[in-house]
Amino acid sequence: MIKVGFAAFYLVYAETLNWVVPDFHLDVCDFLEDYGALGLLMMPRGHGKSTILDIYNAWKLFCNSDHLILHQGATDPDAYKVSRGTEQVLERHPLCQLFNIKKERGETQKWWVTGSTDVRHGSIHARGILSNVTGARANEIQNDDVEVPSNIGTPEAREKLRYRLSEQTHILIPGGQKLFVGTPHTHDSLYTHVKKLGAKCMILKMFEHEARFENCSTAIVGFEPKNIFSGIGITAKFLLLGADYQYIKKGNAYHIIFTKEHYLIDVYSDALWAERFTPEEMEKRRKECRTLNEWDSQYQLHAKPVGNVRLDPDKMIAYDVEPVLRRANGRYIMMLGERQIVGMTCRSDPSSGKTKSDTSAVELVLHDDIGNKYWHRSIELLGAVVETDDDGNINGGQVWQLCDLIEEFHVPRVTIETNGIGNFFPASLKGALKKRKIRCGVSEIHSSQAKNKRILEGLEGPLVSGMLWVHVSVVDTHEGENTSKQYKQMRMFNPAVTEQEDDHLDALSGAVTDQPERVGKIHNKEGYKESPNWRTNGGVHEATLDFDN
Repeated sequence: MIKVGFAAFYLVYAETLNWVVPDFHLDVCDFLEDYGALGLLMMPRGHGKSTILDIYNAWKLFCNSDHLILHQGATDPDAYKVSRGTEQVLERHPLCQLFNIKKERGETQKWWVTGSTDVRHGSIHARGILSNVTGARANEIQNDDVEVPSNIGTPEAREKLRYRLSEQTHILIPGGQKLFVGTPHTHDSLYTHVKKLGAKCMILKMFEHEARFENCSTAIVGFEPKNIFSGIGITAKFLLLGADYQYIKKGNAYHIIFTKEHYLIDVYSDALWAERFTPEEMEKRRKECRTLNEWDSQYQLHAKPVGNVRLDPDKMIAYDVEPVLRRANGRYIMMLGERQIVGMTCRSDPSSGKTKSDTSAVELVLHDDIGNKYWHRSIELLGAVVETDDDGNINGGQVWQLCDLIEEFHVPRVTIETNGIGNFFPASLKGALKKRKIRCGVSEIHSSQAKNKRILEGLEGPLVSGMLWVHVSVVDTHEGENTSKQYKQMRMFNPAVTEQEDDHLDALSGAVTDQPERVGKIHNKEGYKESPNWRTNGGVHEATLDFDN
């Protein structure tokens, strides 16, 4: 076994090819040499990740010819690129030539290096993440950009990817290593999960510091602004200091003044690889990004899908107050903070009769007098629809749980979507309400419109208009990131996919549209402007009338 550090091995190869090595490449070398049992390496597109990985694999085989590497990419051809790259490094590296370490036999998919004693499992075994590798064994498993839009676009695809990754647990030789390398392509990213598993992480963004502003002519940031962009896609522009903006430092803050107002501004610090990613190169790449999400995920490594989010939950306004019943002038009124609630809708989407759901979603929405909708509660009813005692009296089940909600908030009417279950759930709910002596109407509705269409029609308008509020009970945060099932369903909603997790969205859209739209007096603060009356008239005449005759 030959001992040499990876950074030294990398520098020897770089010198052979006359490369100029950026400092962060050496940091990556140190990380790969000692990432432990589970590692996560995230680098922006175009920063040499694949090249470093080729050299890293050659170094591992140079140091130990019995080392077994299973390299998995998004597809077989993607994995083969690293296999061929590793083979080329072995052929050209001076140390490998000196000690005669090279590919001895095998093909691109699986091959053995000089000195390998394992006759079954290749030194390099390269396969796509969805290919069958059940019989493989490895000391080190590499997942290189296995998260791509094609294998996370639907719930079925995401489940298949998770299953393939779970198989690696049984392939890895005890005491082995598992490495994940890539960029995120979705909010519910695989790499977020890997971090939560306790992986040793190295995450290198194109720009370490960043700030985003909308509709601004001035901005204040806590770092020196070195790279500023306006817009995205074909409208993107790299702004020039002096021509497009100026800045002054006041204490620890930098005040930026733009020559004109911009609808979108991204302010960044120094680039990670400024010698390669010049302003011209960065402007070109930003113009080729179709969406902000694509730019943020591929260069700033934020967990976002590369496309736009159709139902962005971040557009909802969070609140933390409960409705209060008051009695005034001989009648009850309901107040939510300072707003009067004039309507309340509750929609239940039972799970009974569905093949891909085990919970019943219930959404409670409050409506004020100016048209705002308040998503106040979102719960899941669990267990049997009805539970009874020995005498046949209802004393539990999903309908009993729903009665708790109805009683707590004085819900006047509940709408039950009866697709797939007939009248079983509504009839059972009526029985439970009668048992508990709760007065509440029960309506039944059978939806025939395409589900994705009615979700968009019910939610997209209020969402983009800023009229959909959400109670903090629906918000579940973990380390500053919202992880609730409701938020996840909104972010992952794809109108082009028919089978997806959308029970809460379906029930919410129904609850939103169950009440008529209201336009309150706040929308009509000013009186109408009277136009000049330019039409002629007959004038004013006085006449004396005598009715005595």
